[in-house]
Amino acid sequence: MSEPVPMSLLERLGLHRPELRAWAMYDWANSAFYLVVVTAVFPIFFQQVAASGLTQETATFRFSMATAIALGLVAISAPVLGALADFMAWRKRLMTGFVSLGVVATASMYFIGDGDWVLAAVLFGIGNFGVATSFVFYDSFLPHIAREGEMDRVSTAGFALGYLGSGLMLLLFLPGIQASFESSARLAFVGVAVWWAVFSLPLFFRVPEPPRQIEADERGASSAIRVSFQRLGETFHEMRSYKDAFLTLLAMLIYNDGIGTIVRMAGIYAASRDVPQKHIVAAILLVQFVGIPFAFAFGALAGKIGAKRSILLALSVFTAVCVMAYFLETTREFYVIAFLVGAVQGGAQALSRSLFASMIPKHKAAEFFGFFSVFEKFAGLFGPLLFGWMILMTGSTRGAILSVIAFFVVGGTILCFVDIERGRRHAQLMEARLLASPD
Repeated sequence: MSEPVPMSLLERLGLHRPELRAWAMYDWANSAFYLVVVTAVFPIFFQQVAASGLTQETATFRFSMATAIALGLVAISAPVLGALADFMAWRKRLMTGFVSLGVVATASMYFIGDGDWVLAAVLFGIGNFGVATSFVFYDSFLPHIAREGEMDRVSTAGFALGYLGSGLMLLLFLPGIQASFESSARLAFVGVAVWWAVFSLPLFFRVPEPPRQIEADERGASSAIRVSFQRLGETFHEMRSYKDAFLTLLAMLIYNDGIGTIVRMAGIYAASRDVPQKHIVAAILLVQFVGIPFAFAFGALAGKIGAKRSILLALSVFTAVCVMAYFLETTREFYVIAFLVGAVQGGAQALSRSLFASMIPKHKAAEFFGFFSVFEKFAGLFGPLLFGWMILMTGSTRGAILSVIAFFVVGGTILCFVDIERGRRHAQLMEARLLASPD
């Protein structure tokens, strides 16, 4: 019996074929928008420039409404667009359109002037809509390009490159932003748009479009829109039969709500514990760069103990983070917390994506990831609400940070009931049953 061939370094990282590297580069491309624009620059730019003349409360409300409307539109349209992409084999075509929409909106932010809050809200909303919708098609390529046993490593490789790309972009513009905020912010918007467009190209040129596959009760010449809605209705009713994929979605909705709450509220919580602003920004960068090796590490770990156990390990660390935050007293302790978040955030989210992808029929991947997108958008809604309610009830942010533990406990408990092998067998059975014969 021959000895197994040891894996090369690129194979261990999930980047050993050109199409895998090209796919992962889209995480590198779009993550700059999320970190530089959404997190670090645009909220301040909106308040100081676009909403100048408005009260801080009014500006914050209008900014949050623009975000909510954009993500709401994604939640409504994603399943339909996913079904259309599957039926017509239009994943790359539709993804190109939404990437272009987001890139143009981001570059156009350069022209936002004092008091142009309407223009700013519209462009920010379009940018969010473009990037969030593009992920429906991007994620749906994963089960087509990754072979058996590769999916976890490939998914975590994407997150690792996303951390690296976004961290480099923030480092590039951070000195200018600190020295001259408004002019440097405008250049950052254009820079992010160019970065996003250029580094999206490898996916469009190197990742093949999965072949069109028609189900037994469909005709190739049927109305694409009609069939898309028909498929959507069928999948909605069939979702109950995909018990393990659905449980994964439900668990992810809950524990990702906790993760999102920690990420969104970390800065405000740290400031309330007297952590200086410059150290909060530095901690954001620390999370990005710590996330690179640890995302790869989680891909390797999943190969040894499985994706589900690896996610549960990450949730245990997040629980410890909440306890540590409750006792937070010094800036050094905040850096330790940031390190731990960076160590597990990418792994938990990447393995959630690959775990779900392994339990759905490949020919309906974009449609299922449309539902995945809906659940993902709702993740992050309830955590901040609970956080705020706990502050009102207890008068303290300490009690609020402990309440987040509930999301990790409940989400992790639901995940424990997922039978991965059963879910994968069911997806393969449904794939064979639904597809038409080759002739």
